[in-house]
Amino acid sequence: MSELHVVLGATGAIGSAVVAELTARGHRVRAVSRSTTTGPRDFRADVTTVEGATAACDGAAVVYQCAQPRYERWSEEFPALTRTILTGVEAAQAKLVMADNLYVYGPVDGPMTEDLPHTATGPKGRVRAEVDELILAAHRSGRIRATLGRASDYYGPAGVNTTLGPTVFAAALAGKTVRWIGDLDQSHTVAYLPDIAAGLVTLGERADADGRAWHLPAAEAITGRAFLGLVRAAAGGEPKIAALGRGAQRLIGLFDPTVRGLGETWYQRDRPFVSDDSSFRKTFGPVEVTPHTEGVAATLDWYRQNAN
Repeated sequence: MSELHVVLGATGAIGSAVVAELTARGHRVRAVSRSTTTGPRDFRADVTTVEGATAACDGAAVVYQCAQPRYERWSEEFPALTRTILTGVEAAQAKLVMADNLYVYGPVDGPMTEDLPHTATGPKGRVRAEVDELILAAHRSGRIRATLGRASDYYGPAGVNTTLGPTVFAAALAGKTVRWIGDLDQSHTVAYLPDIAAGLVTLGERADADGRAWHLPAAEAITGRAFLGLVRAAAGGEPKIAALGRGAQRLIGLFDPTVRGLGETWYQRDRPFVSDDSSFRKTFGPVEVTPHTEGVAATLDWYRQNAN
């Protein structure tokens, strides 16, 4: 029987994409979530508890950590969640693949590479650095094998809890104003969900990925204006394009804790925010990523089919 690959947070956007990628590559999959158990691969567990994490990881060769607390609760809950999951992975003698982001670096000048220092000073950036160190320390000590895959803001089918979600794609299909958070004319790496999943699964398959973080491959950086232009062209009609600036973010943030939290990382939105993925490409060979035109079209199709 083939090795078991376990996906934690399997009903989330990244987790469900990883399940699909693993299935497409012929791996045996256990899809773990807190509440959904509708199919033969689905497994119900609360991975915030040692018992739940241990049960979820039991028998796994590789565990993909795609679960996370609510955005506004990262600082309070992410370290404890990580320690609990590490216990489950260690008990299974499995490898851990962490679905990570780029918050650890803080403000930077130029494209981000994996060797940059972790200089983030905000609470979310600091806690992501703490989580990453917990994982890598467990690897260095021999408790587990581990690797981390870092991605920028994402979009794609089922990507609804993202800044590049309903306010872009659903709004375009409804003929409403399509909004980009931040400066429309700054280059920004945006990642397509199936490309993130493909990168994470490659890290899970490759032993030479272990012991460090990698920037996952993505299509070329693009300005908000150009990205929204692709959305508008593919959606049809003439939806307006607008930026959500810092003032509006502060105002909305008075009532919305998720939007409030974006203020901490506004440096990602008022200057170029570009991820250099060349290390991944050089190490793991030729990589095909989805052009933005194709990713936008597929995402719009998903929103059409899943409109409320």
